[in-house]
Amino acid sequence: MTDALKAFLLALLIAVPVRVGAVDAAPSPGKEGLPELVFLTWADYMDPALVQAFEQTHGARVRFVYFESDDDRNDILVERDGRGYDLIMVNGIMLESYVRRGWLEPLREAELPNLGHIDRRWREALPKASGYGVPYTWGSVGIAYRKDLVPSPVTSWMQIFLPHESLRGRIAMIKNARDTVGLALKALGHSANSEDLAAHRDAEQLLLGQRPFVRSYTYISVDEDSALLSGEVAMAMAYNGDALVLKEKNAAVEYVVPEEGSTLWVDYLTVAAESSSKELAWKFVDFLARPESAVRTARLLYYATPNRTAEKLLPADFLSDPTIYPPKNVIARSEFEARLAPRVLKARNTIFARVLQ
Repeated sequence: MTDALKAFLLALLIAVPVRVGAVDAAPSPGKEGLPELVFLTWADYMDPALVQAFEQTHGARVRFVYFESDDDRNDILVERDGRGYDLIMVNGIMLESYVRRGWLEPLREAELPNLGHIDRRWREALPKASGYGVPYTWGSVGIAYRKDLVPSPVTSWMQIFLPHESLRGRIAMIKNARDTVGLALKALGHSANSEDLAAHRDAEQLLLGQRPFVRSYTYISVDEDSALLSGEVAMAMAYNGDALVLKEKNAAVEYVVPEEGSTLWVDYLTVAAESSSKELAWKFVDFLARPESAVRTARLLYYATPNRTAEKLLPADFLSDPTIYPPKNVIARSEFEARLAPRVLKARNTIFARVLQ
């Protein structure tokens, strides 16, 4: 599939009529003959011990299929028309688009007794979210950097988009047109949700100028082989929790939401409309919404939990960490991603395709 065709198909996501979902059927058997759930999600985004506990309790298996970025997940689902998965981890801004395509099953609240633990603020943070998704984590996009490898403390988005000469070939960016172009707009003084095409042209020039400084448009890993830990990368666009995971391995790693502000995100657990194991899938979603499960998730990933009951069980130093729970002034200058017109989505995807050439 060409980049141009991908951009066209993704721009259509918000306009396609809803397809009637599949009815419940017998759960698909896994290799061991046990019922199996196929979960499309981020890598390293779930506590293995929680997954194992669910599998043992329900006599089932959870098989994970990973995507590298939001754009990657969109491509996978477009190519398969939303089929082949039981659960999908969806960022809030795409949830409404997936609903319009008929890819998501409406919430079965009667099968989710733990839904009451979820703060309604996060359930209703984005359109359609309360009817189709259960919030899993929330956080910010910012800059993770090695304070021992950059010339000065990072305070502005311009320090990653117009980097110091010493950082040539040592920057990593998220492979996501929405975030990358949006935050280039933020650096230039616009809203990350701007629909001004002239501003987009300025953002494109900024990103093309940054290109020689970018080592990769692949999201940094958070394991021991991370390029940020080895020093091959000195500065990266990153999610807050991942930066803290890396900081735990190397104290020289810092994370900042720049002074211009950023974007806030919420990830939602959703059940695929075409799932043949919907009843089991909702059981897994409800299992993850238990306060004790949410506590384990938050502690492992260093992300804020939308689970109000779980917050009461978390230590004070976790709840007061400004990287995990951004202070009010950071939230005030940040914004959730908003729905964009198809022409703007197409422009962003086209810009990013040019940058990646």
